[in-house]
Amino acid sequence: MQHIRFGRTGLQVSRLCLGTMTFGLQCDEPTSRGIMDAAADGGITFFDTADVYPLGGTLADKGRTEEIIGRWLRGKRDQIVLATKCGGKVGPAPWQQGTSRKHVLSAIDASLTRLGTDYVDLYQVHHFDAGTPVDETVEALHAVVTSGKARYVGVSNYQAYRVARTLGRSEALGLTRLVSVQPRYNLLFRQIERELLPLCQEEGLAVIPYNPLAGGLLTGKHTRTAPPADGSRFTLGSSGQMYVQRYWQEREFDTVDALVTLAADHGLAPATLAVAWVLAHPAITAPLVGASRPEQLKAGIAAVDLTLDPTLKARLDDLTHEYRMGDAAR
Repeated sequence: MQHIRFGRTGLQVSRLCLGTMTFGLQCDEPTSRGIMDAAADGGITFFDTADVYPLGGTLADKGRTEEIIGRWLRGKRDQIVLATKCGGKVGPAPWQQGTSRKHVLSAIDASLTRLGTDYVDLYQVHHFDAGTPVDETVEALHAVVTSGKARYVGVSNYQAYRVARTLGRSEALGLTRLVSVQPRYNLLFRQIERELLPLCQEEGLAVIPYNPLAGGLLTGKHTRTAPPADGSRFTLGSSGQMYVQRYWQEREFDTVDALVTLAADHGLAPATLAVAWVLAHPAITAPLVGASRPEQLKAGIAAVDLTLDPTLKARLDDLTHEYRMGDAAR
């Protein structure tokens, strides 16, 4: 497994990051442990989670994923670069969400307890909180780092201008600077190439994109002639409909059909080709690869050692060019 510098920092992370949002609902604990074992065996030393996982669960399920990871981590903490996130709703009270100082400082303590560790390597805001001043958010993140509870901080699902503003306020106030962003990015969702990725390159931010396989659609295993299979990302609890709206569309299936053909012509699994395309962008640090079974990680791991032929890369770019423009292209 290759390793790469994490943005401007001195930290080195594996070229893939294990996404864990399936643990505790789509995957039971023994399966989740098997996936983590397979990731570690494959050289993945960077794990990402969040306090609101498992994906698709109810409020009562929040935190279960961190607990599963924490039990697996016992005796292995120094072998893993560990990231988690805060900001989602984790309790019934109105202050048990967002990025207020109160919630951020409570959330990091709760995550550390569930994960069974004194610190995380990367602590991220899961979504922008319009109800909290940016200064309060960056001050809270700074407090987390100075307390020793996190080594670095980042954000997820932020638009480019909000990343820029957050960077500007932390620099103006002399506070801990963001080192990373975690956006959605794949062959079927390329909007971030227009502004966010150029910003990250200019500012030296690490980029750890999620959904490189578009919820599994880019594996080619789904068909438009049948409804989504039970147990897939497209039927998972409260999140299934979100994935259907994102990707389960005629245009997307047309693109996947072309991808499957192109992958077969080059002797590759569609999933390997899709992840390799994400890795080929110079702004990308480590895509998140998830799984519902340990063997599903093989295709993603194979992508790390695949150097895309420039002609093949150009064909993929042309095939999916319309996805750079978002819904306006429909």
